[in-house]
Amino acid sequence: MNATHPVDASAMRRTPNPREGWIKVPAITLSFWIIKIMCTTVGETGADYLAVNAGLGQTVTRAMVGTLLAIALFMQLRAVRYTPWKYWLAVVLVSVVGTQITDLLTDGLGVSLYLSTTIFALLLIAIFVVWWRVERTLSIHDIKTRRRELFYWAAILCTFAMGTAAGDLATEALHLGFVRGAIAFGALIALTWWLFRLGGNAVATFWIAYILTRPFGAALGDLLTQAKTYGGLGMGAMWTSALFLTVIVALVALEHYTLQEASPLPAADATTHP
Repeated sequence: MNATHPVDASAMRRTPNPREGWIKVPAITLSFWIIKIMCTTVGETGADYLAVNAGLGQTVTRAMVGTLLAIALFMQLRAVRYTPWKYWLAVVLVSVVGTQITDLLTDGLGVSLYLSTTIFALLLIAIFVVWWRVERTLSIHDIKTRRRELFYWAAILCTFAMGTAAGDLATEALHLGFVRGAIAFGALIALTWWLFRLGGNAVATFWIAYILTRPFGAALGDLLTQAKTYGGLGMGAMWTSALFLTVIVALVALEHYTLQEASPLPAADATTHP
């Protein structure tokens, strides 16, 4: 779902309004959705690899990734405008943390997937309601202030946690399995895109698709990593994570190069606020 207008290079070169600044999120293109889905899969496979395969354990993994996420979000919030590697680094880490939150509730505290999915759904609705009442918009094209950006990242973290719970609910508790789970969520994403093309609300369809890509990516990750005896393809968490991270890095590097060519900024301006 490409809900953005074409990039106007001359407009991007204008000095930003100090009250608004540069838009801090990427354009919604096909590349955006490919990277997003791969980030969700890495969130699923990466958390498993660090905690299990690398032998770090859940506690160490949570502390390490949580610290890295705090650093990544600090850099993202300090950036003047959208910087691809900073934004997508934060998304990858949010994906891992979202997975860990759900795993902690389910495996560590024994909270049912039905309850955790409901809790995260209600929390996400609450974030959207407060965001709308304060800012009167939920459009990502208007992420130009620090407060809107904080609302945005709160919503993103919640979508990843809810998506993880919903994906596990569908594939495990409801016994859809990895293949049927991936097909079901993929079909819902396609339906959302179709509704958007028919004139559906761009903001609503974006957030619905964004939420659905998380359980789709989780089901895809499980399908690729799990052993064949459990219905997977047996690629393993390490190789799946490495493959997807390589593609993510390549696409983000290409996007960074494209933006630099379209709108070069002095190095100091592209890093931090004045």
